[in-house]
Amino acid sequence: MNEPTSLTSALHERIEQTIAQAGGWIGFDRFMALALYEPGLGYYANDSIKFGAMPQSGSDFVTAPEMTPLFGQTVAVQVAEALERTGTREIWEFGAGSGALALQLLGALGERVDRYTIVDLSGSLRARQQLLLAGHADKLHWADALPERFEGVVVGNEVLDAMPVKLLVRLAGQWHERGVAREGEAFAWQDRPTLLRPPVEIEGDHDYLTEIHPQAEAFVHTLGDRLERGAALFFDYGFGESEYYHPQRHMGTVMCHRAHRSDDNPLVEVGLKDITAHVNFTGMALAAQEQMLPDGEGWSVLGYTTQAHFLINCGLLPKMEQKSQAERALAAKLMMEHEMGELFKVLLIAKGEPWEPCGFVQGDRSHRL
Repeated sequence: MNEPTSLTSALHERIEQTIAQAGGWIGFDRFMALALYEPGLGYYANDSIKFGAMPQSGSDFVTAPEMTPLFGQTVAVQVAEALERTGTREIWEFGAGSGALALQLLGALGERVDRYTIVDLSGSLRARQQLLLAGHADKLHWADALPERFEGVVVGNEVLDAMPVKLLVRLAGQWHERGVAREGEAFAWQDRPTLLRPPVEIEGDHDYLTEIHPQAEAFVHTLGDRLERGAALFFDYGFGESEYYHPQRHMGTVMCHRAHRSDDNPLVEVGLKDITAHVNFTGMALAAQEQMLPDGEGWSVLGYTTQAHFLINCGLLPKMEQKSQAERALAAKLMMEHEMGELFKVLLIAKGEPWEPCGFVQGDRSHRL
Protein backbone atom coordinates (compact mmCIF):
# COMPACT_ATOMS: atom_id res chain seq x y z
CA MET A 1 0.00 0.00 0.00
CA ASN A 2 3.06 2.32 0.08
CA GLU A 3 2.91 3.19 -3.62
CA PRO A 4 -0.49 4.95 -3.56
CA THR A 5 0.65 6.86 -0.45
CA SER A 6 3.88 8.07 -2.07
CA LEU A 7 2.08 8.81 -5.32
CA THR A 8 -0.60 10.79 -3.50
CA SER A 9 2.02 12.65 -1.47
CA ALA A 10 3.99 13.63 -4.59
CA LEU A 11 0.86 14.83 -6.39
CA HIS A 12 -0.34 16.65 -3.27
CA GLU A 13 3.02 18.45 -3.10
CA ARG A 14 2.88 19.35 -6.79
CA ILE A 15 -0.60 20.86 -6.41
CA GLU A 16 0.47 22.72 -3.25
CA GLN A 17 3.37 24.25 -5.20
CA THR A 18 1.02 25.31 -8.00
CA ILE A 19 -1.36 26.95 -5.50
CA ALA A 20 1.52 28.77 -3.78
CA GLN A 21 2.94 30.00 -7.10
CA ALA A 22 -0.52 31.28 -8.08
CA GLY A 23 -0.83 33.33 -4.90
CA GLY A 24 -2.77 30.85 -2.76
CA TRP A 25 -5.68 29.93 -5.06
CA ILE A 26 -6.26 28.07 -8.32
CA GLY A 27 -9.46 27.56 -10.28
CA PHE A 28 -11.04 24.12 -10.08
CA ASP A 29 -10.23 23.49 -13.76
CA ARG A 30 -6.51 23.81 -12.97
CA PHE A 31 -6.89 21.54 -9.93
CA MET A 32 -8.80 18.95 -11.97
CA ALA A 33 -6.16 19.01 -14.72
CA LEU A 34 -3.37 18.36 -12.19
CA ALA A 35 -5.35 15.67 -10.34
CA LEU A 36 -6.10 13.76 -13.54
CA TYR A 37 -3.24 14.48 -15.95
CA GLU A 38 -0.07 15.61 -14.14
CA PRO A 39 2.63 13.44 -15.81
CA GLY A 40 3.37 10.28 -13.83
CA LEU A 41 1.21 11.33 -10.90
CA GLY A 42 -2.31 12.27 -12.02
CA TYR A 43 -5.09 9.70 -12.07
CA TYR A 44 -4.91 9.05 -15.81
CA ALA A 45 -1.13 9.34 -15.89
CA ASN A 46 -0.26 6.80 -13.18
CA ASP A 47 -0.24 3.00 -13.36
CA SER A 48 -3.36 2.21 -11.31
CA ILE A 49 -6.02 -0.05 -12.83
CA LYS A 50 -9.01 2.04 -13.85
CA PHE A 51 -11.36 0.15 -16.14
CA GLY A 52 -13.07 -3.11 -15.22
CA ALA A 53 -16.42 -4.69 -14.52
CA MET A 54 -15.81 -5.58 -10.87
CA PRO A 55 -14.08 -3.82 -7.96
CA GLN A 56 -12.24 -7.07 -7.16
CA SER A 57 -10.06 -6.43 -10.22
CA GLY A 58 -8.78 -3.25 -8.57
CA SER A 59 -10.71 -1.15 -11.09
CA ASP A 60 -12.70 2.00 -10.37
CA PHE A 61 -15.49 2.04 -12.95
CA VAL A 62 -16.79 0.25 -16.02
CA THR A 63 -17.43 1.79 -19.44
CA ALA A 64 -19.72 0.39 -22.12
CA PRO A 65 -16.98 -1.37 -24.18
CA GLU A 66 -15.73 -3.19 -21.06
CA MET A 67 -19.27 -4.27 -20.25
CA THR A 68 -19.88 -6.08 -23.54
CA PRO A 69 -18.22 -6.31 -26.98
CA LEU A 70 -21.69 -5.79 -28.47
CA PHE A 71 -21.26 -2.09 -27.75
CA GLY A 72 -18.37 -1.59 -30.16
CA GLN A 73 -19.80 -4.00 -32.70
CA THR A 74 -23.01 -1.95 -32.78
CA VAL A 75 -21.22 1.43 -32.83
CA ALA A 76 -19.25 0.10 -35.81
CA VAL A 77 -22.43 0.26 -37.92
CA GLN A 78 -22.54 4.06 -37.55
CA VAL A 79 -18.76 4.42 -37.89
CA ALA A 80 -18.82 2.39 -41.13
CA GLU A 81 -21.51 4.68 -42.55
CA ALA A 82 -19.56 7.79 -41.49
CA LEU A 83 -16.35 6.48 -43.11
CA GLU A 84 -18.23 5.79 -46.33
CA ARG A 85 -20.12 9.10 -46.40
CA THR A 86 -16.99 11.17 -45.71
CA GLY A 87 -14.77 9.14 -48.03
CA THR A 88 -12.22 8.44 -45.32
CA ARG A 89 -10.50 5.30 -44.04
CA GLU A 90 -9.02 6.31 -40.70
CA ILE A 91 -10.42 6.32 -37.14
CA TRP A 92 -9.12 8.64 -34.44
CA GLU A 93 -10.08 7.57 -30.92
CA PHE A 94 -9.56 9.95 -28.01
CA GLY A 95 -9.06 8.58 -24.51
CA ALA A 96 -9.17 4.94 -25.57
CA GLY A 97 -8.99 3.53 -22.03
CA SER A 98 -8.12 -0.16 -21.98
CA GLY A 99 -8.38 -0.37 -25.78
CA ALA A 100 -11.61 -2.41 -25.63
CA LEU A 101 -13.56 -0.14 -28.01
CA ALA A 102 -10.67 -0.06 -30.51
CA LEU A 103 -10.54 -3.86 -30.46
CA GLN A 104 -14.29 -4.11 -31.13
CA LEU A 105 -14.30 -1.50 -33.90
CA LEU A 106 -11.25 -2.94 -35.67
CA GLY A 107 -12.73 -6.44 -35.50
CA ALA A 108 -16.08 -5.32 -36.90
CA LEU A 109 -14.81 -2.93 -39.59
CA GLY A 110 -11.97 -5.03 -40.99
CA GLU A 111 -10.68 -3.78 -44.34
CA ARG A 112 -12.79 -0.60 -44.23
CA VAL A 113 -10.16 0.89 -41.91
CA ASP A 114 -6.58 1.48 -43.10
CA ARG A 115 -5.34 3.23 -39.97
CA TYR A 116 -6.48 3.56 -36.35
CA THR A 117 -4.89 6.35 -34.35
CA ILE A 118 -5.30 6.55 -30.58
CA VAL A 119 -4.75 9.96 -28.98
CA ASP A 120 -4.01 9.33 -25.31
CA LEU A 121 -2.00 11.26 -22.75
CA SER A 122 -1.42 8.23 -20.54
CA GLY A 123 1.74 6.18 -21.07
CA SER A 124 0.54 3.38 -18.79
CA LEU A 125 -2.77 3.07 -20.68
CA ARG A 126 -0.89 3.09 -23.98
CA ALA A 127 1.08 0.04 -22.83
CA ARG A 128 -2.18 -1.79 -21.98
CA GLN A 129 -3.67 -0.82 -25.34
CA GLN A 130 -0.64 -2.08 -27.26
CA LEU A 131 -0.90 -5.43 -25.50
CA LEU A 132 -4.64 -5.84 -26.12
CA LEU A 133 -4.46 -4.66 -29.73
CA ALA A 134 -1.33 -6.56 -30.77
CA GLY A 135 -3.31 -8.45 -33.43
CA HIS A 136 -4.00 -5.15 -35.23
CA ALA A 137 -0.51 -3.68 -34.83
CA ASP A 138 -0.17 -3.00 -38.57
CA LYS A 139 -3.04 -0.45 -38.46
CA LEU A 140 -2.40 1.13 -35.08
CA HIS A 141 -0.69 4.41 -34.30
CA TRP A 142 -0.48 6.46 -31.11
CA ALA A 143 -0.31 10.23 -30.77
CA ASP A 144 -0.23 12.57 -27.78
CA ALA A 145 -1.54 15.52 -29.79
CA LEU A 146 -3.55 16.24 -32.91
CA PRO A 147 -1.68 16.98 -36.13
CA GLU A 148 -2.27 20.34 -37.81
CA ARG A 149 -4.34 18.63 -40.53
CA PHE A 150 -6.08 15.27 -40.52
CA GLU A 151 -9.14 13.44 -41.82
CA GLY A 152 -11.23 10.49 -40.69
CA VAL A 153 -13.87 9.60 -38.12
CA VAL A 154 -13.25 10.73 -34.55
CA VAL A 155 -14.64 8.56 -31.72
CA GLY A 156 -14.78 9.62 -28.07
CA ASN A 157 -16.42 7.41 -25.45
CA GLU A 158 -16.53 9.12 -22.04
CA VAL A 159 -13.80 11.57 -23.00
CA LEU A 160 -15.64 14.93 -22.78
CA ASP A 161 -16.67 14.30 -19.14
CA ALA A 162 -13.01 14.00 -18.08
CA MET A 163 -12.05 17.41 -19.46
CA PRO A 164 -11.45 20.00 -16.71
CA VAL A 165 -14.39 22.29 -15.90
CA LYS A 166 -14.74 25.62 -14.16
CA LEU A 167 -17.05 25.75 -11.14
CA LEU A 168 -19.44 28.69 -10.76
CA VAL A 169 -21.43 29.23 -7.59
CA ARG A 170 -24.12 31.79 -6.87
CA LEU A 171 -24.14 32.74 -3.18
CA ALA A 172 -26.62 35.30 -1.83
CA GLY A 173 -27.28 36.40 -5.41
CA GLN A 174 -23.60 36.98 -6.31
CA TRP A 175 -21.63 34.79 -8.74
CA HIS A 176 -18.24 33.40 -7.72
CA GLU A 177 -15.71 31.06 -9.25
CA ARG A 178 -15.07 28.15 -6.89
CA GLY A 179 -11.42 27.24 -6.67
CA VAL A 180 -9.01 25.39 -4.41
CA ALA A 181 -6.74 26.73 -1.65
CA ARG A 182 -4.78 25.14 1.19
CA GLU A 183 -6.17 24.83 4.69
CA GLY A 184 -3.43 23.44 6.89
CA GLU A 185 -2.33 20.18 5.26
CA ALA A 186 -5.57 19.75 3.31
CA PHE A 187 -7.13 21.26 0.20
CA ALA A 188 -10.20 23.41 0.71
CA TRP A 189 -12.79 25.20 -1.40
CA GLN A 190 -12.47 28.95 -1.74
CA ASP A 191 -14.77 31.21 -3.74
CA ARG A 192 -13.81 34.41 -5.52
CA PRO A 193 -16.13 36.93 -7.22
CA THR A 194 -16.19 36.51 -11.00
CA LEU A 195 -17.63 38.01 -14.16
CA LEU A 196 -18.06 34.48 -15.57
CA ARG A 197 -21.63 33.26 -15.93
CA PRO A 198 -23.45 30.10 -17.03
CA PRO A 199 -24.56 30.30 -20.68
CA VAL A 200 -28.20 30.78 -19.63
CA GLU A 201 -29.84 32.79 -16.86
CA ILE A 202 -30.54 30.65 -13.79
CA GLU A 203 -34.04 31.46 -12.54
CA GLY A 204 -34.57 32.25 -8.89
CA ASP A 205 -32.22 33.71 -6.30
CA HIS A 206 -31.30 30.52 -4.40
CA ASP A 207 -27.69 29.41 -3.98
CA TYR A 208 -26.63 27.48 -7.05
CA LEU A 209 -23.53 25.46 -8.04
CA THR A 210 -22.80 24.48 -11.63
CA GLU A 211 -20.06 24.06 -14.24
CA ILE A 212 -18.99 25.64 -17.49
CA HIS A 213 -16.90 23.72 -20.03
CA PRO A 214 -14.38 25.97 -21.82
CA GLN A 215 -11.84 23.16 -22.32
CA ALA A 216 -14.28 20.71 -23.91
CA GLU A 217 -15.64 23.47 -26.14
CA ALA A 218 -12.07 24.44 -27.12
CA PHE A 219 -11.41 20.78 -27.96
CA VAL A 220 -14.38 20.74 -30.37
CA HIS A 221 -13.10 24.01 -31.87
CA THR A 222 -9.65 22.49 -32.38
CA LEU A 223 -11.16 19.43 -34.05
CA GLY A 224 -13.09 21.76 -36.34
CA ASP A 225 -9.95 23.71 -37.20
CA ARG A 226 -7.88 20.67 -38.07
CA LEU A 227 -10.27 18.03 -39.41
CA GLU A 228 -10.41 18.61 -43.16
CA ARG A 229 -12.85 15.81 -43.94
CA GLY A 230 -14.74 13.44 -41.67
CA ALA A 231 -17.04 13.20 -38.66
CA ALA A 232 -16.93 12.99 -34.86
CA LEU A 233 -19.04 10.69 -32.67
CA PHE A 234 -19.21 11.29 -28.91
CA PHE A 235 -20.77 9.14 -26.16
CA ASP A 236 -21.10 10.59 -22.67
CA TYR A 237 -23.41 11.31 -19.79
CA GLY A 238 -24.97 14.73 -19.83
CA PHE A 239 -27.86 16.89 -20.93
CA GLY A 240 -28.94 19.64 -23.24
CA GLU A 241 -28.51 23.17 -21.89
CA SER A 242 -32.05 23.73 -20.57
CA GLU A 243 -31.84 20.56 -18.48
CA TYR A 244 -28.20 21.06 -17.49
CA TYR A 245 -28.88 24.53 -16.07
CA HIS A 246 -32.34 23.81 -14.69
CA PRO A 247 -33.05 25.83 -11.53
CA GLN A 248 -33.53 22.61 -9.55
CA ARG A 249 -30.09 21.25 -10.55
CA HIS A 250 -28.37 23.36 -7.91
CA MET A 251 -25.71 20.94 -6.65
CA GLY A 252 -23.59 20.74 -9.81
CA THR A 253 -22.57 17.45 -11.45
CA VAL A 254 -18.92 16.90 -10.41
CA MET A 255 -18.48 13.30 -9.28
CA CYS A 256 -15.57 11.05 -8.33
CA HIS A 257 -15.23 7.31 -8.87
CA ARG A 258 -13.06 4.81 -7.01
CA ALA A 259 -13.52 1.05 -6.58
CA HIS A 260 -16.97 1.28 -8.23
CA ARG A 261 -18.19 3.72 -5.59
CA SER A 262 -18.93 7.39 -6.23
CA ASP A 263 -18.58 10.50 -4.09
CA ASP A 264 -18.71 14.24 -4.66
CA ASN A 265 -15.48 15.37 -2.96
CA PRO A 266 -12.59 15.74 -5.43
CA LEU A 267 -10.33 17.33 -2.80
CA VAL A 268 -9.48 14.04 -1.04
CA GLU A 269 -7.71 10.89 -2.34
CA VAL A 270 -6.33 13.10 -5.10
CA GLY A 271 -4.77 11.05 -7.90
CA LEU A 272 -6.42 7.85 -6.69
CA LYS A 273 -9.87 8.43 -8.16
CA ASP A 274 -11.51 9.70 -11.32
CA ILE A 275 -13.09 13.17 -11.41
CA THR A 276 -15.83 13.88 -13.94
CA ALA A 277 -18.57 16.36 -14.78
CA HIS A 278 -21.64 15.83 -16.93
CA VAL A 279 -21.46 17.23 -20.46
CA ASN A 280 -23.49 20.21 -21.67
CA PHE A 281 -24.22 18.84 -25.14
CA THR A 282 -25.74 22.13 -26.31
CA GLY A 283 -22.37 23.75 -25.62
CA MET A 284 -20.61 21.06 -27.66
CA ALA A 285 -23.03 21.45 -30.59
CA LEU A 286 -22.69 25.25 -30.54
CA ALA A 287 -18.89 24.99 -30.41
CA ALA A 288 -19.10 22.80 -33.52
CA GLN A 289 -21.48 25.09 -35.39
CA GLU A 290 -19.38 28.18 -34.61
CA GLN A 291 -16.47 26.56 -36.39
CA MET A 292 -17.34 27.59 -39.93
CA LEU A 293 -14.43 27.70 -42.38
CA PRO A 294 -13.87 30.50 -44.92
CA ASP A 295 -15.34 28.31 -47.69
CA GLY A 296 -18.46 27.68 -45.61
CA GLU A 297 -17.53 24.07 -44.94
CA GLY A 298 -17.96 23.72 -41.19
CA TRP A 299 -19.44 21.18 -38.81
CA SER A 300 -23.04 20.06 -39.18
CA VAL A 301 -24.86 18.51 -36.22
CA LEU A 302 -26.23 15.31 -37.75
CA GLY A 303 -27.79 13.77 -34.66
CA TYR A 304 -28.20 13.84 -30.89
CA THR A 305 -30.06 11.14 -29.00
CA THR A 306 -29.95 8.79 -26.03
CA GLN A 307 -27.57 5.85 -26.05
CA ALA A 308 -30.57 3.50 -25.95
CA HIS A 309 -32.11 4.96 -29.11
CA PHE A 310 -28.76 5.06 -30.87
CA LEU A 311 -27.88 1.42 -30.17
CA ILE A 312 -31.36 0.18 -31.11
CA ASN A 313 -31.20 2.20 -34.35
CA CYS A 314 -27.82 0.60 -35.13
CA GLY A 315 -29.15 -2.94 -34.66
CA LEU A 316 -28.21 -4.00 -31.13
CA LEU A 317 -31.38 -6.07 -30.54
CA PRO A 318 -30.81 -8.61 -33.36
CA LYS A 319 -27.18 -8.94 -32.21
CA MET A 320 -28.35 -9.72 -28.66
CA GLU A 321 -30.66 -12.51 -29.86
CA GLN A 322 -27.64 -14.61 -30.86
CA LYS A 323 -26.02 -14.37 -27.42
CA SER A 324 -26.37 -16.22 -24.12
CA GLN A 325 -28.71 -14.98 -21.42
CA ALA A 326 -25.79 -13.59 -19.38
CA GLU A 327 -24.45 -11.67 -22.39
CA ARG A 328 -27.93 -10.36 -23.20
CA ALA A 329 -28.33 -9.11 -19.63
CA LEU A 330 -25.09 -7.12 -19.87
CA ALA A 331 -26.04 -5.64 -23.23
CA ALA A 332 -29.45 -4.66 -21.86
CA LYS A 333 -27.72 -2.39 -19.31
CA LEU A 334 -26.53 -0.27 -22.24
CA MET A 335 -30.17 0.54 -23.00
CA MET A 336 -31.99 0.47 -19.64
CA GLU A 337 -33.21 3.88 -18.51
CA HIS A 338 -31.87 3.47 -14.96
CA GLU A 339 -28.50 2.17 -16.20
CA MET A 340 -26.82 3.82 -19.22
CA GLY A 341 -29.66 4.07 -21.71
CA GLU A 342 -31.14 7.48 -20.88
CA LEU A 343 -28.40 9.42 -19.07
CA PHE A 344 -25.81 8.64 -21.75
CA LYS A 345 -26.22 10.65 -24.93
CA VAL A 346 -24.70 10.38 -28.40
CA LEU A 347 -23.72 13.35 -30.57
CA LEU A 348 -22.65 13.08 -34.22
CA ILE A 349 -21.13 16.06 -36.03
CA ALA A 350 -19.63 15.98 -39.52
CA LYS A 351 -17.80 18.05 -42.09
CA GLY A 352 -19.03 18.41 -45.67
CA GLU A 353 -22.39 17.53 -47.12
CA PRO A 354 -24.83 16.43 -44.35
CA TRP A 355 -26.57 13.05 -44.49
CA GLU A 356 -29.18 11.22 -42.41
CA PRO A 357 -27.21 8.89 -40.11
CA CYS A 358 -28.58 5.46 -39.27
CA GLY A 359 -28.03 5.84 -35.50
CA PHE A 360 -30.52 8.69 -35.24
CA VAL A 361 -33.44 7.60 -37.45
CA GLN A 362 -35.67 7.22 -34.37
CA GLY A 363 -35.54 9.43 -31.30
CA ASP A 364 -33.30 12.22 -32.59
CA ARG A 365 -33.29 15.11 -30.08
CA SER A 366 -31.20 17.63 -32.03
CA HIS A 367 -34.11 20.09 -31.87
CA ARG A 368 -33.84 20.06 -28.05
CA LEU A 369 -30.20 21.10 -27.90
